[in-house]
Order: sequence, then structure tokens, then C-alpha cells
Amino acid sequence: MALSAAVSAAVIVMAKAPRPGLAKTRLIPALGAAGAARLAARLLDHAVAQAVAAQLGPVHLFAAPDARDPAFVALAQRHGLHLYPQGEGDLGLRMQRAFAAVLAAGAPALMIGTDAPALDRAMLCAARAALVNHHAVFVPAHDGGYALIGLNHSASWLFEDMPWSTAAVMATTRQRAAAAGWRIAELAPVHDIDEPADLIHLPRELE
Repeated sequence: MALSAAVSAAVIVMAKAPRPGLAKTRLIPALGAAGAARLAARLLDHAVAQAVAAQLGPVHLFAAPDARDPAFVALAQRHGLHLYPQGEGDLGLRMQRAFAAVLAAGAPALMIGTDAPALDRAMLCAARAALVNHHAVFVPAHDGGYALIGLNHSASWLFEDMPWSTAAVMATTRQRAAAAGWRIAELAPVHDIDEPADLIHLPRELE
């Protein structure tokens, strides 16, 4: 499917199939494999619903490990999503590839995962507004990473050799942006739901 159309901004959702033993594995000690997968499915539904509700432009769901998973196909049909496989490679390469595909349409793009339920449509709209006067926008995560990145133009140095899944991701990103002379905006930080201790930040409607 070709990526095209002049829009305010596209939204990319990076997601892992909500299968037991594959999704939210660090929550298995607290929820069990089936419970962790059920929560992953709720988080996926929530992230897509917020992306669609923001009404910024098309929503692109980049799926792993297989875009043909029934959960992804059902969401794509329900919301009219553009559905693609993430493909091979580390997280940085997969993010870079998704941005390159979507930004080729000529509009800015916002990328989110499914781990931060505090990311709502209002925050997505605020992130889009920040891109008017900045090269990039981020919603930092309290664990040292980020839950949203928005770009007007892609840059490989944002994704290559990044210490993913560590507390150094956002700090390293700030350093690289400063070195490149980029103006970046940061919105209020949010909590990722990754570890059992994070479950206290889970909204009641997702429990």
C-alpha cells in the first residue's frame, strides 16, 4: 500500500502481537503469561483508539512479529488503519524504517508504542503542535526512555547505536540533538507499564 496524502500529521503505532509468552513478558511474574497477554491486548487497543481519536491524519500500525496476526487484522479493519510488518532488525532500525516510509508522504509523523496508557489524544495533538517550531518532539518516560517521538524529517543518528531499554535513552537523545543543532520539545513525562511495580500506574479501566 502506498503511503500518500497531505495531512496534518501521521501517527505510527509500533506494536507487538498480544500473544502469551511474547507480549509484556516482564509482567508474567505478576500476571501470568495469559494475563500479561490480555493486558497487552488492552494496551494495544487503547493506543490505537487514542491515535485514531486525535484525528491528526492516517494511523499506521507497524506490527511484530507478523502483521497477519488476528489482533492486528481486526484492529486495522475496525479503525481503517494502514497495517505493515516491522521487519527485521533491532528497535532502532525498525523505528527508522517506519519513519522513513511514513515521512516519505511529506507530512510530519508521531510515533508511539503501546506501553504508556497516559498518552492520550490531547497529548498527541500537543505533540503535533510542538513540531511547528521544533525539529522533533518527545514525551519522556519516567524510566529514562521516551514514549513518543515526533519528527518533521527523519535522521538516522536518532536511532543508530542507541542504548535501547536502558535509562540512558532520553539523555543520549538530548545529547545527540544538541550536537546536531536541533530544537527539541519535551512534553510532560509519562509512565511505561513494563514491570510489576509499574502496575500501580495502570488506569482502572485497563485493569
